[in-house]
Amino acid sequence: MDKFNIVRMRKIISIIGARPQFIKHAPMQLELQKYFEAKTIHTGQHYDQNMSDVFFNELGMKQPDYLFDIGGSKSQGEQTGIMMTEIERVFQKEKPNAILIYGDTNSTLAGAIVAVKMNIPIIHVEAGLRSYNRAMPEEVNRIIADEFSKLLFCPTSQAIENLRKEGITHEGIFLTGDVMSDTLSLVKDKVERKVIEEYYFATLHRPYNTDDEERLIKIIDTFQGLDKKVVFAVHPRTVSRIKTFGIDINMYTNIDFIAPVGYIESVSYQSFASAIITDSGGMQKEAYMLGKKCITIRSETEWAETLIGGWNTLVFQNLSIIPEILKRSPVNYQRGLYGDGHAAKEIVNIITKNI
Repeated sequence: MDKFNIVRMRKIISIIGARPQFIKHAPMQLELQKYFEAKTIHTGQHYDQNMSDVFFNELGMKQPDYLFDIGGSKSQGEQTGIMMTEIERVFQKEKPNAILIYGDTNSTLAGAIVAVKMNIPIIHVEAGLRSYNRAMPEEVNRIIADEFSKLLFCPTSQAIENLRKEGITHEGIFLTGDVMSDTLSLVKDKVERKVIEEYYFATLHRPYNTDDEERLIKIIDTFQGLDKKVVFAVHPRTVSRIKTFGIDINMYTNIDFIAPVGYIESVSYQSFASAIITDSGGMQKEAYMLGKKCITIRSETEWAETLIGGWNTLVFQNLSIIPEILKRSPVNYQRGLYGDGHAAKEIVNIITKNI
């Protein structure tokens, strides 16, 4: 082939670092690699067998081109600063045509800041979400990422409205549905029942629920008093706090404490649970997609549409109302609220026309 006729593929670098981003990246990676030289940076924000490797293996994802040893135990500023330094080195070497970020983690923030400083176009998948609680690091990350992105892919019309309220109304905003719906479609045939009896599935990881000994014990005591067994997938952060506080998990006979699970196993537990109790943003959405009632142990949510009809209920201070909420039956389920499972194809199609 005549070397002068070779067309170099445009290069996009995706930045991931936490469990929800691995899940979102799976269908995106499949589509991106059809049209771009698609590379991936894994910042190491969540990195152990159960919080990282298992997702790549289960979802058939290509291993990241770059893996940083950042870890999740550092302060917000230290973690983000180290990420920025490492990301900048990769950008200087790879010279991407654009970078792609997901959601609202420190990996998202670090990628956005470095890209805007280097004048590299930013693509933000899961743009426009707002909890309206700026005390949450994730909320700050979302706002900054949206402000500087060239292309913003919103999962819902509410997300577009949130951007409009902030004066972000340019032509690079698109309603595409949610890529996590795509990922659910990829694994739906692999889901299997894990527990024979009726149960609730629970996760917990946010600092305001785990770092205060009295509150963490109160939450676990609440699980213990529920009318069905609670399968509690314990995040590494929560395990650390349980050990630090000297909490004896053997005394909780109504709770099965299990290690963090991979994506397919998590979806399996959610699919057959009577309800889901969590403080995770992504799991609120997964619960809705699976048609499951959810209780979110937070005072706010970025997924406000899940609250309609009682499919998701926010509980924070008054944990004693959880048993009563679990008795209620949600109504008016909106099928397809988060798209039809083809968001990644639509997103990448738009990217090909704009990058």
